[in-house]
Amino acid sequence: MRNLSVVTEFILLGIPHTEGLETMLFVMFLSFYIFTLMGNLLIMLAIVSSTQLHTPMYFFLSKLSIFDIFFPSVSSPKMLFYLMGNSRAISYSGCVSQLFFYHFLGCTECFLYTVMAYDRFIAICYPLRYSIIMSHRVCAILAMGTSFFGGIQATFLTTLTFQLPYCGPNEVDYYFCDIPVMLKLACADTSTLEMVGLISVGLMPLSCFLLILTSYSCIVCSILQIRSSEGRHRAFSTCSAHLTAILLFYLPVVLIYLQPTPKPWLNATVQVLNNLVTPMLNPLIYSLRNKEVKSSLRKVLHQLGFLPE
Repeated sequence: MRNLSVVTEFILLGIPHTEGLETMLFVMFLSFYIFTLMGNLLIMLAIVSSTQLHTPMYFFLSKLSIFDIFFPSVSSPKMLFYLMGNSRAISYSGCVSQLFFYHFLGCTECFLYTVMAYDRFIAICYPLRYSIIMSHRVCAILAMGTSFFGGIQATFLTTLTFQLPYCGPNEVDYYFCDIPVMLKLACADTSTLEMVGLISVGLMPLSCFLLILTSYSCIVCSILQIRSSEGRHRAFSTCSAHLTAILLFYLPVVLIYLQPTPKPWLNATVQVLNNLVTPMLNPLIYSLRNKEVKSSLRKVLHQLGFLPE
């Protein structure tokens, strides 16, 4: 990546129009972050400790939990650091890393949700061939593929953003380094790059979302053909949890990157929900409506001493 910049660091101004609310925001965001880490770690422990959950669906769910731990960790520690009254400065390389890992983890999760929809499609539409189609080898390839293509997308977007010269000002009107706010600081015409970036950022999640809709259209048709009401309820319960998580993930992306006129305060608020609240809710979404996960979680909490005999 070519560095034409004279700027060596950037200043994160934080969420617009929240001056004087630093203490309240610190307590709230720290609580979200802690619950996110704890919830996803518990889900991972529940899946690892229970042989009953060693299936493709829970394999992908455990990977989602890993990314839900790292995703908020890209921006939250620095945000909490300056909300405590510390320096808001972030180095040029730190800003590059923050943007790269944010989009790498976000894109990978986008691909992962698509793979999870495909897994449910095979499980419900082709139940007798499920174990053959979703073999350990296939699951490993799909898991590595999500990270590989997420890395390609993130590398492209990061290179696109930081090939531009940054010669001042260096104040980022946001709480972390993201593409729209960084392009505003570039000392060059960014109109073409903004269009390319918008197409790239918008096309990838749109393609994944269409694939997910296709999978679930087939799933719904198959579920309606199930004669047993208990079987239909079980299938709908599993799929509704996944669909809820998908909507929580995709709606912020649409609001932030595909709106015609960017609104910094709205973008920052929605981004916080996407970075902190959604990863915190995912463990609840996937565990509250799933008897196997709840049973395994009770065993884990009992072993850790949080539940009585």
